[in-house]
Amino acid sequence: MPRRLIHPRRWTPPTLTDPGRTAPLRIDRRLPTGGHGPEDVVFDHTGHIVTGLSDGRIVRIDPGSGARSVLGETGGRPLGLHPRADGSVLVCDHDKGLVEVRPDGTTHVLVDRVDGKPLRFASNVVEATDGTIWFTTSTTEWTLDEHLGDIMEHSCTGRLIRRTPDGAVTTVLDDLKFGNGLALAPDETYVLVAETAGYRIRRFWPDGHTDLLVENLPGFPDNMWLGSDNLLWVAIAAPRNPLVDRLLPLPGFLRLLVWNLPESVRPKATPIAWAMAFDLNGGLVHDLRTTDGSYGFVTSVAEHQGTIALGSLTENEIALLNP
Repeated sequence: MPRRLIHPRRWTPPTLTDPGRTAPLRIDRRLPTGGHGPEDVVFDHTGHIVTGLSDGRIVRIDPGSGARSVLGETGGRPLGLHPRADGSVLVCDHDKGLVEVRPDGTTHVLVDRVDGKPLRFASNVVEATDGTIWFTTSTTEWTLDEHLGDIMEHSCTGRLIRRTPDGAVTTVLDDLKFGNGLALAPDETYVLVAETAGYRIRRFWPDGHTDLLVENLPGFPDNMWLGSDNLLWVAIAAPRNPLVDRLLPLPGFLRLLVWNLPESVRPKATPIAWAMAFDLNGGLVHDLRTTDGSYGFVTSVAEHQGTIALGSLTENEIALLNP
């Protein structure tokens, strides 16, 4: 049966280059989550790991003992998270929007409409010290289960959205190439945004202008985390696909034909576990990869006091790396 119709946009990606300075990604331990799909992993102020599962639960895990507790349930599909010092957690929920999980376990929807339309595919979130919340949406055209359709279509409908402490919600950047991971500068003077389908990390300044911190990545950047080592850790979900790169500048009907090929012959993501880290000038510091099957489809990476944790949309456990 034909797949959903796509409306491809042409784009000429930069020529693929790979820094080649890789090191082995070695998993030390795996932490059970009690569920499936810890898409984003973050550290709270106590050093515990917080993640969201496919059944809507938000869980906190002690990386030392593995003990875990349920903080709340969103009723949807949690993606990006931001833990607060008071024990509450901001959650980008694919189905519900921007949600606050309070310390008592109750949930409150902060934003479910943007620009007059229902908010869908909220992706990642950070909060400034003044209470300003920044969050991304990946696409207005596709769902999480269909996210590869957006990569093929190159819809460029991702957004960076700001919610001020008084509750005002404003789209400050649109036309993002699958807006995804977020990180706030240490001095909060800019916001870093991963554009998964653009192979780049953009920097948004308060006056509204943007520049690129990192461009022409060799893979698809996903969630990001500013570590205690002051490095920007970036999850790379998959390497770039040469066929997709060749198709993107060409007439769109070619991508439509490929999209409607049987599943067995359509382009597939190369199995890999991959995390990179950059300094705040965009210099590459770490490039950790493995294709040994020990972990896969890394959608998040976070570092705290030397502990590095990986999350995945398709795994049941969180991976802790051997530093």
